[in-house]
Amino acid sequence: MLNKTQIRFCLDEMEKMFPEAACELQHSNPFELVIAVLLSAQCTDVLVNKVTEGLFEKYKTPEDYLAVSLEQLQMDIKSIGLYRNKAKNIRKLCEVLLEDYNGVVPNTKEELVKLAGVGRKTANVVASVAFDEPAIAVDTHVERVSKRLGICRWKDSVIEVEETLMRKVPKEEWSVTHHRMIFFGRYHCKARNPNCSECPLLVVCREGKKRMKKR
Repeated sequence: MLNKTQIRFCLDEMEKMFPEAACELQHSNPFELVIAVLLSAQCTDVLVNKVTEGLFEKYKTPEDYLAVSLEQLQMDIKSIGLYRNKAKNIRKLCEVLLEDYNGVVPNTKEELVKLAGVGRKTANVVASVAFDEPAIAVDTHVERVSKRLGICRWKDSVIEVEETLMRKVPKEEWSVTHHRMIFFGRYHCKARNPNCSECPLLVVCREGKKRMKKR
């Protein structure tokens, strides 16, 4: 496991690599962000942005999504994986927003997770990006990078990874670290072909050293 000095080194190097790292899901308000993150489950941000470009022109409010049939909404997002279930969750989410929150997206993680289709990761993303609440959302990239580097254990659950990162990363850096780790995992430390030979973190990366020995 990495010590505090090594973790600090990793955070600083990722900052150098991706100083402009930020949420890549296109949105103009918290409501659009919730919908976009919900759609992004098991789907690339690039595809989600292609779909939401037209979706957000057509639907502006929770009422708009409920004014059409489920079948119509499914057709609007059909190119996205799990579109049937996601369409149902969007409608349920909109119903709850209108019934319990006057159509306004709540600004805390505790309230966000009560919305249909909004799990811990989605709540963390929305709270962080839309409301500047410190949070680390653990997606596949964050989990992979954390375990490869040895910040977390291989056997750790997603929640354990989140809790470990919250302990080991300064709170004021939670949100930006989340984005930088995503960029690092998405564009450099990829699942199948991590760029270990050109990685500035190789000196402290247990997984990278193992991979380099096998070459």
